[in-house]
Amino acid sequence: MLIEQIQLENGCALGLRFEMQKYPLLVIRAEKGFLMCGYLNVSAAETLGDAAAKVKGVQSFEDMLKAQVVEVTRFAREIGVETGMTGREALERMF
Repeated sequence: MLIEQIQLENGCALGLRFEMQKYPLLVIRAEKGFLMCGYLNVSAAETLGDAAAKVKGVQSFEDMLKAQVVEVTRFAREIGVETGMTGREALERMF
């Protein structure tokens, strides 16, 4: 497991990387929510009341920041996160 601090304009996020069989499982956590890779389930985050956004086809934290958000919870929408924005833009709104 790799834990890395990711500096953004609005704060410092925490990146978690778990090596799986073929691709990494990646999460970047900000103060009010998190950005997830395709391994994780937006419906579960929605049920648990989390502000979460999903990006797909990523293999690094840098990929996540550049990737387009493809799915969000309603709690993420309430703080201004929308599909189509970059992972970096989504995380900035989660501070």
